[in-house]
Amino acid sequence: MRMKRATRLLHLFWAFFRIGPSTFGGGYAMIPMIEREAVEKRRWLDEQEMSDLLSIAGSAPGGVGVNASAFIGYRLAGLPGAVTAILGITMPTFLIVLALGLVYLQIDEHPKAVAAMQGIHGAILALILVSAYKMAKSSLFDKSTVAIFICTLALLTMTSFNPVIAIAGGIVCGIACVALKSVLGMKVRTEKERSTSSQNDPLYLEYYI
Repeated sequence: MRMKRATRLLHLFWAFFRIGPSTFGGGYAMIPMIEREAVEKRRWLDEQEMSDLLSIAGSAPGGVGVNASAFIGYRLAGLPGAVTAILGITMPTFLIVLALGLVYLQIDEHPKAVAAMQGIHGAILALILVSAYKMAKSSLFDKSTVAIFICTLALLTMTSFNPVIAIAGGIVCGIACVALKSVLGMKVRTEKERSTSSQNDPLYLEYYI
């Protein structure tokens, strides 16, 4: 039992240690790699759970990538798993930033360094867009969720609306929509339906039952 737990902690650390270097551009840039590792490769979570986790990680204080790693680690191995995942995802970032800081002081005005940074900015934007697209596939599953998304996006892009208030408003709107549908006798869904094949997968059964 202890050996199995130690092996799981080792897998957690190594998985997030490899994800850590992708944090260029902020925590959201690493979300596609976290999703690929936790959902597609290792099947620690399914798509809906990952979407819910990212919603919580994005609304909680701190970096979304570190928050997500802590939640996944805790989900799999409790408090030791959360600590292991956080150490794994932050250690390479610390080492890389330390090295880059020393180098950048020497080449910050060099034309090739400026051009390289512009290229990195474009790649990071692509990673963030991929993450948003994957979250949308599992989070926008009916007219009410689409309406909440459109209204929130409009408020945040066209005004100086506080993001914290937007998150709180989303919670209230979600609860209100479910309550209203229940009163009207409409079908209530709180997540995208999972395929039967994924629920019958042996790996799914190992981690979720």
